[in-house]
Amino acid sequence: MTLTDGRTDLAARLTGLVAALRAHGVRIGTGESVDAALAVEALGLADRELLREGLAATLLHTAGQRQVFDPVFDLYFPRTVGGPGTEPAGRDELRERLAAALAADDTAGLGRLAAEAVDALGGYGSSPGSDGFSAYQTLQRLRPQTLLAPVRDRMRGQGGGGGFTGRLLEDEIRRRIDAFRALVATEARRRVAERRGRDEIARRAVAPSVDRVDFLFAGREQLAELRRTVQPLARKLATRLAARRRRAARGTIDLRRTLRGSLSTGGVPMRPVLRRRRPARPELVLLCDVSGSVSGFSDFTMLLVQALHDQFSKVRVFAFVNRVDEVTGLLVRGAADAEGLSGRIRAEATLTGWHGSSDYGVALGEFAERYGAAVGPRTTVFVLGDARTNMSDPNLPALRHIAGQARRVYWLNPEPSDRWGTGDSAAPAYAEVVEMHECRTVRQLSALVGRLLPV
Repeated sequence: MTLTDGRTDLAARLTGLVAALRAHGVRIGTGESVDAALAVEALGLADRELLREGLAATLLHTAGQRQVFDPVFDLYFPRTVGGPGTEPAGRDELRERLAAALAADDTAGLGRLAAEAVDALGGYGSSPGSDGFSAYQTLQRLRPQTLLAPVRDRMRGQGGGGGFTGRLLEDEIRRRIDAFRALVATEARRRVAERRGRDEIARRAVAPSVDRVDFLFAGREQLAELRRTVQPLARKLATRLAARRRRAARGTIDLRRTLRGSLSTGGVPMRPVLRRRRPARPELVLLCDVSGSVSGFSDFTMLLVQALHDQFSKVRVFAFVNRVDEVTGLLVRGAADAEGLSGRIRAEATLTGWHGSSDYGVALGEFAERYGAAVGPRTTVFVLGDARTNMSDPNLPALRHIAGQARRVYWLNPEPSDRWGTGDSAAPAYAEVVEMHECRTVRQLSALVGRLLPV
């Protein structure tokens, strides 16, 4: 990779990279930024992948941040090819060279070919230099997936099978083709960024970090990544709760005893006397909607609270769709199976009656009737759900009854607040009875749990 526009442009690219990462939630201080500049100076620009790893080592704190870092790095430190007067290669020539690079597993060559392919086949529009670039159009014209047989024959003819046989060899070739497709997508995005502005593309086109993904729109892989963050997040929140508990145990100033003690110092209260508190560990009850897309949010929160079990004297968890059942025993303390939690709850708990849609009114009424004893003056209740009742009675008296028994009741809603009250949402009505908070991402959830959990 060569950047010919000088040290000023290089500094702008580095600061732009840092700003874009910060915009996506990566915490980068001045020290990390200085380290990154020193890394660029030490590593140079000759080896782009070495530079990528050096900047990742200086700027990132967790492996999960790589999914944000890599596409942003590609925007600000792109691979450059060709030069003035370079004629784009034809489709047949590109396919022939691509087959050779895939057979040789030439990573650098594949990167150059991706850039050439976008340049030759991906442009669209009528203005000089084209109006934009499309990875889809490039791949449709190049059709790398049809090179499986030629690449396989090349590898076998050259003895480059590397020990792969039959299906394993074909799987390896498919992996290399998928990697090339990703390179084409990156290059097309980079070309668009150069035309429209890197900062705008970095803000809009780069996928958010996992802690900023909406629970309601998270896919299977993202939910699996979220589950892997439960234990680290629980440790952080447990430390925060313990610190709050220590501060709360100090108590408030006992004014009368403080003034009495100040008589010996001429009325100056040199040593404030505190009312010592001996707070008991609170009790926690979770009431979770596990229907539809809300289930991912409820599952993650249940796992998080289970990991925080030691912070409470008692934790009880109840799941519902239109019937309520206790599932505390399914979250085995310290050994909850994150992957199989949803299936285990649906298989072993009684959550539905004659229909399978959410019915908050029936669920709240059944909870108040069957499990009312689980809620007492030391209990904090969290209701997890989108408050969409499918046009059924929201049963506000049942929620008022629960709120009257509990110390606190909080409702965490994974929908955006501007959608509350639309369609069959009874969120505004429930919010008049208990505190309701928007909780769409892990970042919001961790902030709310750290602030709302009792000490």
